[in-house]
Amino acid sequence: MFKSFGKITLGALVAIATLSGCGSNENTKEVATQTTQKLIVGATPEPHAIILEQIKPLLAKEGLEITIKEFTDYVTPNKSLNDGSLDANFFQHKPYLDSFNSEHKTNLVSVAGIHIEPMGVYSKKIKSLEELKSGDSISIPNDPSNGARALRILEKNGLITLKDDTALASVQDIIENPKELKFTEMDAPQLARSLSDVSASVINTNFALLAGLNPLNDAIAIEDKDSPYVNIVAIKGGNEDDARIKKLIKALQSEEVRQFIMDTYKGAILPSF
Repeated sequence: MFKSFGKITLGALVAIATLSGCGSNENTKEVATQTTQKLIVGATPEPHAIILEQIKPLLAKEGLEITIKEFTDYVTPNKSLNDGSLDANFFQHKPYLDSFNSEHKTNLVSVAGIHIEPMGVYSKKIKSLEELKSGDSISIPNDPSNGARALRILEKNGLITLKDDTALASVQDIIENPKELKFTEMDAPQLARSLSDVSASVINTNFALLAGLNPLNDAIAIEDKDSPYVNIVAIKGGNEDDARIKKLIKALQSEEVRQFIMDTYKGAILPSF
């Protein structure tokens, strides 16, 4: 059987087989490792990190392995994106991103819209906004975009009137406040934790969910479902053509993710694609 190989020994044959990949999976594993791309994505725990977990199998089929780095604030994930510690982040809406870029002189860009989280008003002391009394306190986010968003919800519910010509309204832009409500501005993650200290609070849905609050069941007022505050994937400007980012967007805007959002959050969060 081996006569045609002349003086080639059995050991030499084994060596040749090993070099060609026969009889061993080591070379195959090495090639697979070399072709697997990696991506680090920053996100707040819920729903963003949870949604990202759902796409890991989809991305694995595309040769992309993502590492999800969780943050519990809105500032650090953008700073980490800007300094290159992250390849992308998924936690914010574009008005917040625009405000951050303006304040920090960064060039972070939105590349895809994924879902909408209607903002809600919550309370442990009242069952409706009509129960608010003169001088009651309301807490809102202290960043310009979410603070303005919160005030617009309160205005739509007849509690205050804001100047018409103000894009990012602040407490200073309130021109009518019949109940003389007192406003406390604080970091968004602190709103749910300090809910007992105020009469009501306007809380971003991701932090509400993290605190066990469901906007559909627990909010005493909620933002319209046609809210323009779509949660986005952001990257550093100049990386728009990165093939890894395109794979990330495709997975996040897949039918699997749409169905997951609808089945899991049942209207508290809505897909925007």
